[in-house]
Amino acid sequence: MTTFDNRENAFENKFAHDAEMQFKAEARGNKLLGLWAAELMGKSGDDAAAYAAEVVKSDFEEAGHEDVYRKVSGDLDGKADEATIRAKMASCLAEAKSQLMGEI
Repeated sequence: MTTFDNRENAFENKFAHDAEMQFKAEARGNKLLGLWAAELMGKSGDDAAAYAAEVVKSDFEEAGHEDVYRKVSGDLDGKADEATIRAKMASCLAEAKSQLMGEI
């Protein structure tokens, strides 16, 4: 292999790794958001975990985070306003990234 081929492979591997880490962070952030929302709805234990899994699955409906927002917002039914939910989404993603970086 040439140096160019080695560099190309390294860039491809880094891109794949970064994409995988972003996916994991988003999924974990959605789970944390789901657990927070479940607590606001009075769910705990297995019910909270099941709800968090539903929130994670809701992210696969369309690109972006609006599907997750709609799911949580609709389920909370006024227990939190838009600004609170969106702020929590951002903080959960940041926490998820921090957790993943701690695992490396």
